Formats: sequence, structure tokens, C-alpha cells
Amino acid sequence: MSLTQKLINNGNAAVDEMLVGIMAAHPEHLWRPDNAPRAVVAKHGPRAGKVALVIGGGSGHEPTFLGYVGKGLADAAAIGNVFASPPPQPAVDAAMAASGGAGVLFMYGNYAGDVMNFDMAAELLEMEGIEAHTVLTTDDIASAPRDQRQKRRGVAGNVFIFKAAGAAADMMMPLDEVERIARHANDRTFTMGVALSSCSLPQTRRPSFDLPVGEMEIGMGIHGEPGVRRGPLCAANEVGDEIMDAILAEMNAPAGDRVAVLVNSLGATPLMELYILNARIAERLKAAGLVAHKTLVGPYCTSLDMAGASITVMHLDDELQRMIDHPCDCAMFRS
Repeated sequence: MSLTQKLINNGNAAVDEMLVGIMAAHPEHLWRPDNAPRAVVAKHGPRAGKVALVIGGGSGHEPTFLGYVGKGLADAAAIGNVFASPPPQPAVDAAMAASGGAGVLFMYGNYAGDVMNFDMAAELLEMEGIEAHTVLTTDDIASAPRDQRQKRRGVAGNVFIFKAAGAAADMMMPLDEVERIARHANDRTFTMGVALSSCSLPQTRRPSFDLPVGEMEIGMGIHGEPGVRRGPLCAANEVGDEIMDAILAEMNAPAGDRVAVLVNSLGATPLMELYILNARIAERLKAAGLVAHKTLVGPYCTSLDMAGASITVMHLDDELQRMIDHPCDCAMFRS
């Protein structure tokens, strides 16, 4: 099996070298505490009396997670190795640096390693007298049945869910209220993806799973977790229809309601293809009588160099629309 070609120096150093480059590019948005190289903190978000929103997870999904650290969104992020949870200490470092005395809300995708390590971080914070709560994101509708939603993975819907929680925190709401809005946002966010090729880790430079040319996998996770169906590659409209059928059925939104939409590249899929996919999504939403209040198209939650895309729809109400519209200024995202 041939090696993939990557612009790296040493696969084992890729995450830390990436962080050096990101900090050099975005000094107006980000800083790192002394002796905490895997904790990234917003320069202008944290302040006294404000709930600290701390997000985090494995690298390889950029701009998720550290790209969403900034005023109006996350106050800090803990960064793990590629596709691996950060250990507890970076989460503690990030929370301590961002804490404004009003408590900490940890948010991250529902993966076993993240749950274990962030739970440990929360316990360590509580020992320091800092109240810490947790909200898991579970927007991937392909990863478990509707009646087992608590088992679902968190994927690209993180963008909207973090955005809602970050807005609530930026509005100086108390911890319980920020947590409530985060859970409400998660409950109304639905994602499904399609993979067209494997990704390759910088340490191995080899495909991490086998997906033959001419095939696709609907519902595959952002680390290569199994999807719901593998079969011949279909046209964009057919893929869009299959995903939107599933999302619309689960969302069950009445005509006239508003939604926020994300058409996300998994890393290697270009904007041309994403916009072709979005054209079909816009048709489907119009046919369902739904109003697309906001649409994002681009690489927002990637899987290294995987070809493919995901579609996220958040079912808005007045409160969530206010949160989604609230301004933010991050290193890799502004609204």
C-alpha cells in the first residue's frame, strides 16, 4: 500500500507544530498559558463574572475545535492528539485560564475517551472550588436510533451547538442557563455524513480504513466509524436526498419553521461539490416549507484528508435564532 503525500516534518510532532503555526497566525485571538501547550485560550472572551465555555477533543478536525475559540464563542479549548481525546490536564489548564468565577461548562463530542478525561477534569476543578458542568454533543443521527440518542456521536453539528452556548455565555447568563441552552441546541441539531474515501493519519500516512474507488459510505463517523450503508457512489442529488430524508423525518418540523444549515467538507471535498450539494438541500427545504435562516458551506468539522461531506440542520426557535445570530470573533470563524 503506497504512502499518502503530506506536507509535514514528523508525523509524531504534527499536532504541536500545527499549534505553533496557529498561534503565530492568530495572536490577536489566541494565547497559551505557560507550561500548558495543549490549552488554547481566547484573548478577548474570558472575563470576570462570565461562565467559561471550554470545548475540546482530538486534532485532525480543524477548524474544530481551536478555530472556534474567541469572543462570543468558546473561551478555551483542550487539544488532543490526532483523533484522540486530550488528557485531563489540558482541559483543567484551559478551564483555569478562562475561569471568570461563574463556573465552567465543558462541551465536546460523545466519545468514550473524551467523556472519561473531561469528567476527570471536572472533578479536579471541583476540588479547586470551581463549579464545572458538562454537555455532550450527540447530533449524528446515523450513529444510534432515535430512542438511544444519548449514545450518538457529536460531529459537525458542534459548530451550531457550541455557537449557541457561546452566545449565552457571552450574554453573561448564569451557568445553569448556559447549560440549558446548550442542551436545547443539541436536542434540535441533526447531522448525517457521507464518506467517499478514507483519511490517513500523519503518523502512518496510510488509509485508516478501506473504501474502494466507486463506493461511498452513508453515515460514516469523523474517525472512520461505520456508517449505515455502503454502496456505489451516487450523484450529489441522490446523496442529498438520502441524507435529507433522514434528517427531515427525525426533525419533524412544521412548514414555516426556520432552520440553520451547514454543508460541511470532511477535508478533501472542494467548495464546488459542496455548493452543488447545497443546491439540492435548498430545494428540499423549500419543498418542506422550511426557511433557511442561515447557511454555512465549507470545511467546518473535517476528518483530515477524507473525501466526503456532512449535512447539519438545526431546527431554530426564537431563542436559538438569537444565539446563532449573536456576533462572535474567533481565529477561524466570525459572524
